[in-house]
Amino acid sequence: MGNLGNNHRMKLRLCHLGMAMAWLGTFAASADSFAWPPITRECRPGGYWWWMASAVDTNNLSREMQRYHDAGMGAVHIIPIYGAKGWEEKYIPYLSPQWMAMLRHTVTEGQRLDLNVDMTTGTGWCFGGPRVTAQEANAAVVVNVTEVKPGARLLEKFDRKSIQALMAFSPDGKALELTGKIGVDGMVAWVAEGGPWTVYAVSQKPSGQKVKRAAPGGEGHMLNLFYADGMKNYLRWFDEAFAGYQGPKPRAVYHDSYEYRSDWAPDLFTKFAQRRGYRLEQELPALFGKATNEHTARIKCDYRETISDLMAEETMPLWTAWAKKNGFLTRNEAHGSPGNLLDLYALADIPESEMFFKDRNKLISKFASSSAHVAGRALVANETGTWLQEHFTETLGDMKYLLDDLFVSGINHIFYHGTCYSPDEAEWPGWVFYAAFEMNPRNSVWQHVSALNAYAARCQSILQAGRPDNDVLLYWPIYDYWQTPGGRVLNMTVHARDWFEAQPLGKAAEHLWNRGYAFDYISDRQLAGTTVAEGRLKTAGAAYRVVVVPRCQVMHLPTFEQLVALAEAGATVIFEGQLPTDVPGWGNLETRRAALHKTLARLQPGKSGDGVSQTIVGKGRVVCGDLEAALAAAQVGRESLVDHAGLYFIRRTHEGGRHYFIANRSEQPVTGWVPLNDSAVSVVLMDPMNGQTGLGALHKQARGGIAVYLDLTPGASMVLRTFNTGVTGEPWPYQKTLAPQTTLTGSWQVTFLQGGPELPAPFQTDHLASWTELGGTNAQRFAGTARYTLSFDAPPSSSSQWILDLGRVCQSARVYLNGRDLGTLFIPPFQVSVGPLKPTGNQLEIEVVNVSANRIRDLDRRKVKWQNFHDINFVNLDYKPFDASNWPLTDSGLLGPVTLTPAGPKPIATP
Repeated sequence: MGNLGNNHRMKLRLCHLGMAMAWLGTFAASADSFAWPPITRECRPGGYWWWMASAVDTNNLSREMQRYHDAGMGAVHIIPIYGAKGWEEKYIPYLSPQWMAMLRHTVTEGQRLDLNVDMTTGTGWCFGGPRVTAQEANAAVVVNVTEVKPGARLLEKFDRKSIQALMAFSPDGKALELTGKIGVDGMVAWVAEGGPWTVYAVSQKPSGQKVKRAAPGGEGHMLNLFYADGMKNYLRWFDEAFAGYQGPKPRAVYHDSYEYRSDWAPDLFTKFAQRRGYRLEQELPALFGKATNEHTARIKCDYRETISDLMAEETMPLWTAWAKKNGFLTRNEAHGSPGNLLDLYALADIPESEMFFKDRNKLISKFASSSAHVAGRALVANETGTWLQEHFTETLGDMKYLLDDLFVSGINHIFYHGTCYSPDEAEWPGWVFYAAFEMNPRNSVWQHVSALNAYAARCQSILQAGRPDNDVLLYWPIYDYWQTPGGRVLNMTVHARDWFEAQPLGKAAEHLWNRGYAFDYISDRQLAGTTVAEGRLKTAGAAYRVVVVPRCQVMHLPTFEQLVALAEAGATVIFEGQLPTDVPGWGNLETRRAALHKTLARLQPGKSGDGVSQTIVGKGRVVCGDLEAALAAAQVGRESLVDHAGLYFIRRTHEGGRHYFIANRSEQPVTGWVPLNDSAVSVVLMDPMNGQTGLGALHKQARGGIAVYLDLTPGASMVLRTFNTGVTGEPWPYQKTLAPQTTLTGSWQVTFLQGGPELPAPFQTDHLASWTELGGTNAQRFAGTARYTLSFDAPPSSSSQWILDLGRVCQSARVYLNGRDLGTLFIPPFQVSVGPLKPTGNQLEIEVVNVSANRIRDLDRRKVKWQNFHDINFVNLDYKPFDASNWPLTDSGLLGPVTLTPAGPKPIATP
């Protein structure tokens, strides 16, 4: 696989990782400052593509991929899982020759259809399978504690092959090594002199955690990510499968979020001693006892740092190096692990986050994007839509709002969670996955999904261009979190409660976010590679004005020394509150403490005032005190646009200025002058919903910066492209509504176009209401598309421009007026601007798509067996058996009222 893999890898690098810089060159040379960047396959959303028991065939694979392409998707991500009942004869074992043939067909079709194809390195989640031995499995430490009286012997027998440590401890803390005293008969040749002695016997066993939702051929233990030898053996499984593979390769391999249950490894004692400088065997009472003192906290801090190091420096780099050697990019979800998430995300070519159900903390998604920005990665992916709402009730609008939350968090490479492969022969709703949005061609909302995908692609074309533009590096003081006596492994999940929101990091991040400061997180390891040039902090991927240290008590000595060195080189280093007072961990404690205090002594408090003290250090300075006062002292500006409740942003640079992506996530419109911390002289407004662009109204503010006039309805978003030089072109069509508003009345003709289980009979109505009320029994169980048609005369007005408002729509609508396609609307307010009307006989056609809730309700009420899958089968949001039979009917169709309001140009007065 050597040369072929390297060539493949090089092409991928040029295509994906060099994409942003290639766009910069194109943009700089272009005379059209109003054009969107080219829409590549990386810009278009991808989808998690579950292969149930890998029971796939070439015909259905090609059909499904064609549908994904036609709907505007740019990638599929293969994840084999459990199977559908009744299809067992078609199951294909994972990595078998037949499975590899299906992979070859899929990647080949992807090339034909301009779709990336990625694959999980395994089945279900997480890494694991039949090749993982009990020794290599994610491990649970086994600790047996025995009290031995003075003069007594140990009566237990021990297996010399499995015991990793046998240690005796006296009441005064003396430790005695007994491991070497275990005889061939398992007895210990030792008499307890003095004492009593407490004997700790340490071994391990598989935790019992198996691959979740495994596919046939992929069942087995989950891998131990603390054990490098296990990873080496695991990857040989894939080397063997690909050894004879002749087709094109997938773009990337993937590792899911950390859901392992592991706290030990076969060589943990050895690795600990190498890294921490003392033997963990000597500290077993602190690690496994009940004490809650500082000594215990320090031992556990060292233990936690060690397992983080093992993942960040040994096991996961083996996977990324293997991928690079074989021509794959890597996508990694680091969250959930007990290691430093920033370091683990940064190992991948494409760091990947997720938002789960209602846990939508944008500041957690920033861990993946920060790692990408700091490390110079072009793409940041996200598992998007997991448990977004209850099955078959999720709308395209729900997904759009989630996308905006992700975009402002720095995500720019969406993967829907997701779509499930299903053969056309399977009865509706086909094969479905229990935690998904059901983003598949069988879901009724698919009819309008191309509009959502076009929106996402335009946004991502901007968010993948240029470079990140953040001012603040926010250091993660993880040692303060690690140095606590409770528990052992501290997993850091997307749910964020204890490890983030309650910690100084979370509080500082929330303050920066709410006040409009643009920032990225940075770890100790990443900070070690940071340099200073012209007063700016430089990482591999971006430049920053300051580094901020949230309130912390302890700090890794090399990190503190690096912060001081950065200040000496010209950087501004801000400590919220005060300087750290101690070092973490136990090994070589006093020597490290002395070194810290020596460095602290160099930072005697300098000039004080306005809530901060400043100390000049070399060419730079160290600032301590109130966070916002310190940022003001460092002349770091904020984006005060966030003072509009619900207005969020992210910035990126382009060669001639900046891109702002701004989302109104409130329930109120934002209309008026919106300030930007920018010195631009021109700004182009770009609407990612419909692609419209135009030169925006701009004025210089007396206090500095500029303001741009925006009209953002609730849920709307806008891209602002600023320029440092003048730009001319068509102005943005600001509109104001004029009186009076007219409600369109008359006889609506309603015809059902496509969907099921069968098309209801057409009807006509003078009163708009849910088609479940107007269309009879068949309409009550129908999911699909209906066309509403109305002929009307133009209301009296001298205006040539109108705002058409559809009122309430359940759930999306494509609008045609006099044969002209006005686009697809999927979030309220369902409004669209229209041009001149004919005096009489205007023909309005509105194609409305509902969700699939009523159709699935009908199946469950009639007790039709469609939930027919192995493993977990199909469950609801609460992981209980799914049953829609008691759901009320969901409103569907055009409910109106439909109105026309005359509009005219809005004069924009400079304040």
